[in-house]
Amino acid sequence: MSFENLGLSPKVLSAVTAAGFTTPTPIQAQAIPHAVSGRDVLGIAQTGTGKTASFALPMLTRLERGRARARMPRSLILEPTRELAAQVAETFEILGKSHKLTIALLIGGVAYDEQDRKLDRGADIVIATPGRLLDHFERGKLLLNGIEILVIDEADRMLDMGFIPDIERICKLLPFTRQTLFFSATMPTEIQRLVNSFLHQPERIEIAPQATAAATIVQRLKKTPEDPKAKREALRELMRETGVKNAIIFCNRKRDVGLLHRSLVKHGFSAGCLHGDMDQHQRTATLDAFRNGSIAFLAASDVAARGLDIPDVSHIFNYDVPIHPEDYIHRIGRTGRAGREGFTAMLVTPKDHKALKAIETLLKQDIPWLDGAPDFSEARETGGRSDGPRGRRGQRSRGPKGGGGQTRQGTQSSPPPKPTQAPNVAEGPKDAARPETTPRQPEPQRQAEPQRQPEHKRQPQPQRQHKDNGRDRRAHSAKPPQPARPQAPRHSQSSGMGDHVPAFMMRPVRPVE
Repeated sequence: MSFENLGLSPKVLSAVTAAGFTTPTPIQAQAIPHAVSGRDVLGIAQTGTGKTASFALPMLTRLERGRARARMPRSLILEPTRELAAQVAETFEILGKSHKLTIALLIGGVAYDEQDRKLDRGADIVIATPGRLLDHFERGKLLLNGIEILVIDEADRMLDMGFIPDIERICKLLPFTRQTLFFSATMPTEIQRLVNSFLHQPERIEIAPQATAAATIVQRLKKTPEDPKAKREALRELMRETGVKNAIIFCNRKRDVGLLHRSLVKHGFSAGCLHGDMDQHQRTATLDAFRNGSIAFLAASDVAARGLDIPDVSHIFNYDVPIHPEDYIHRIGRTGRAGREGFTAMLVTPKDHKALKAIETLLKQDIPWLDGAPDFSEARETGGRSDGPRGRRGQRSRGPKGGGGQTRQGTQSSPPPKPTQAPNVAEGPKDAARPETTPRQPEPQRQAEPQRQPEHKRQPQPQRQHKDNGRDRRAHSAKPPQPARPQAPRHSQSSGMGDHVPAFMMRPVRPVE
């Protein structure tokens, strides 16, 4: 089969010949005829099989007629990452040289001004990431009611990056009569739900079994310790032994990408780094340096795992075992492209046992070890978690239930002793023997001793009445004076106040039954 049999226009065929393509790949041979006829297409194929040309060539053929209006593009291509979107834009520039179509690249990390100018002039093809596309739409710079063709590329990667809600919102803004070309390497349940919602009787094209690696890729495992310093040393040793021409080294976390990059440069390796926190200018410059051979090693996060077309990558190293088994397929798919041979190696620590088994289950094969298969029995007993220098988690300071903690020597620690209190001689209610819970009486109460004497019958002097302002008369009228109480009960209750006992504490308290 040749491209002349796929229904492409003469302009597109001349561009294909000028680009050096002679024979279509399986996904291109099956998808292009249906896409040219206007049918919805669901393409399931692994990376590196030519999916970009399978939607670019029929799109160029169908867009030869007509012209875009200001802020109303005719076609839309959604990509999960900036790098993949820029790469697709380069493909359209090569294949659409003679079409004079306007292409607008809407990605983050760059200014809005140039993107706004292209949209104002009228864009035939918009290649965008979901977030930046919605930004332009909400700012009123973009109208989506003129879209004729929608392409959703790397849909499973969209799912991993959390773009599915944005994809659903964008699809609802597009015309119902559009043509949809949907491509994914795997088909999880959520992706299948998206296909059922937004594709109309699509032509399903599945080139290879889901989640399979190319047969030209040699896969190996290497056991390493969990210590980060020893793990980096194991990676450098592996890189020296395998005779690497150039390689991409994948890490799970962005911070590990930067740390590994600095370590490689420190030890004399020509290395660069690529992760999501870098601005677009730095990311583009790093990729160009890796493509042209200025740097030989690229430490990267999964931002470089999907769709990047770097033709001649000899090695892939997985510094970390990927969390999702599908990510392993996409990582190693950066090598062994277009029938070339590739080599991949993954560093495995004892805690990575479960993640490794999930990958081998997905591949339906065991990956050979470079230095003999390790014994993961200890890792299985601890659930894949290694014991630290303090022993197993939870045994450092756990004592008997309900008791105090346990010291490092294993002895039971007792609570601090309570302060001793004066014994309660008379067995009565506890509230009567708790003077600390009642407010202290003001200082003038200490001078109330004359009330205990029988001098209350004497007439007060006029100056005393004027000085006290009637306070004593009110107290005497409100409560008749009582004779002094016997002193025996005072010896039966110890209040801790000495002789200055408030009068209310001297009253007998009825016991609580």
